[in-house]
Amino acid sequence: SNKPNLENVKNADIVVYTAAIHEDNEELKYARENNKLVFERSTFLGILMKEYENVLCISGTHGKSTTTGMVSTIFVKAHLNPTIMIGAHLPIINSNYNVGTKKYFIAESCEYVDSFLDFYPTSEIVLDIDDDHLDYFKNIDGIISSFRKFADKLDNNGNLIVNNDDENTIKMANDYNKITYGINNNANFMAKNITCNHLGHYSYDIYLNNELLTTINLNINGKHNIYNSLAAFALAYQYIKDINVIKNALEKYHGVGRRFEFLGTYKGALIYDDYAHHPSEIKTTLESVKSVKHNESWAIFQSHTYSRTAEHLDAFADILSKFDHVIIAKIFPAREINIYNISEDMLVNKIKEQNPNVCYIEDFNKIIEYLDENIKPND
Repeated sequence: SNKPNLENVKNADIVVYTAAIHEDNEELKYARENNKLVFERSTFLGILMKEYENVLCISGTHGKSTTTGMVSTIFVKAHLNPTIMIGAHLPIINSNYNVGTKKYFIAESCEYVDSFLDFYPTSEIVLDIDDDHLDYFKNIDGIISSFRKFADKLDNNGNLIVNNDDENTIKMANDYNKITYGINNNANFMAKNITCNHLGHYSYDIYLNNELLTTINLNINGKHNIYNSLAAFALAYQYIKDINVIKNALEKYHGVGRRFEFLGTYKGALIYDDYAHHPSEIKTTLESVKSVKHNESWAIFQSHTYSRTAEHLDAFADILSKFDHVIIAKIFPAREINIYNISEDMLVNKIKEQNPNVCYIEDFNKIIEYLDENIKPND
């Protein structure tokens, strides 16, 4: 909980804290003053990883949790009992982690504050490199250089698996030995003959070096998941040679929590929950929305952090204005104070230039009342 509880720390041998915890936190101060072993989360995970034979790290700006979920599902279905650490709820293990054997550690690996540089990967995926976390990295070159350092952590036998259709990733990986995947540019693992059904689920033939391996019929929504599943397939294939095991696991994968997660219906309207917190992720969500047959779309958006809202204000407004109706909630400060001179009204006014159907509603209960009065069946 948010309230410091020194009892937690008194009996502990080791205290682990995350990047979001400030130095003036009572529990952390107590731990340091009483000479406990104190580690930042990523440092601690790095120490743990050294105990494992194969450490599979899934990195990239977008799609990490989904791809980690896919890779985990494949290894679980292959009865390999992997140790898993993922930044979302994964139904197959009914948790966000699993303590398995020492042979495989599957880890979602985040670039924020360079934390993934504390890890010890034997294989890694780079899904894409985009301009997020600019409160830390300053610019895209800073992010690319961080991913290079991450790639440098692989030993000579390590697998670097990269998205060959993503410009920044290609730039990052051009001097490395790598396994590539993609749709448009020639790659080792390729999706061809792509089709889509009325639910927005994609099917494709997967080729390895121009030889057909099998057909994959995804059971989750969105074209971006072709890329995520190609990455997961390419990584799993380095360890599991039974293609049917990989195929069946990918086809049984239904997503992780809050990634265009279907929650149910209300008054005949379809409700989805999505964690998209960057303009290009919202664009992906919009594409998923479009692929589902519906009447009108409603985006209820709570921006995460002032710095990100300020940095991408125009891009947020552009993409949100493409929904039929937009409701802006109170900005979620997370680890920040508002030194960015940013307000919800600034976002609303920018959206209004392109779409008049937008409003700011501060209180969540009021948002519910507003929707209750205005949504229609199949929205």
